[in-house]
Amino acid sequence: MTDVHIYYFVRRQLPAGENRLSKRRATIEAIKSIGKPIMDSQIVVDHTEVDHNGFQIGGVDSESHPMDERWPQIRSLERRANARDCEALRLNESTDGSRIYMLLSESKELRKQAQGLRNQRADAVAGELGIQVDERVLVTSKGSHYWVDTLVDVGTVSAML
Repeated sequence: MTDVHIYYFVRRQLPAGENRLSKRRATIEAIKSIGKPIMDSQIVVDHTEVDHNGFQIGGVDSESHPMDERWPQIRSLERRANARDCEALRLNESTDGSRIYMLLSESKELRKQAQGLRNQRADAVAGELGIQVDERVLVTSKGSHYWVDTLVDVGTVSAML
């Protein structure tokens, strides 16, 4: 389990003398020789999401819709949570109890962040479609918990008023 910090960066264009914003994030080490990192763009991803050169695999470019960037973030949070769960399962509870507790707590927090991004994305999509989330309901099925949105069509409500 390894978390990696990656950043967008400004790439130096030597012949033209201008700078360009990168389309993919990369590690500081990968950026050093080709540009300057934009520190505010930092995200943390699982090591499996970075290639051997230090660049994010399948990155989203700056032209993309903001909601498109949420999917890689959600995927990354889930991968990081899964990595912590797997490490916790390999440990011995009698000798590594505190480490297991820490890993499972981190996993829970990462999943909570992923769910928050899913909710933001659902709200944004609903807003673009003219639908308003009326209520979120927790549904339990076969031992699993799911959040289900009950939706109201804003156009229908407006027509009723």
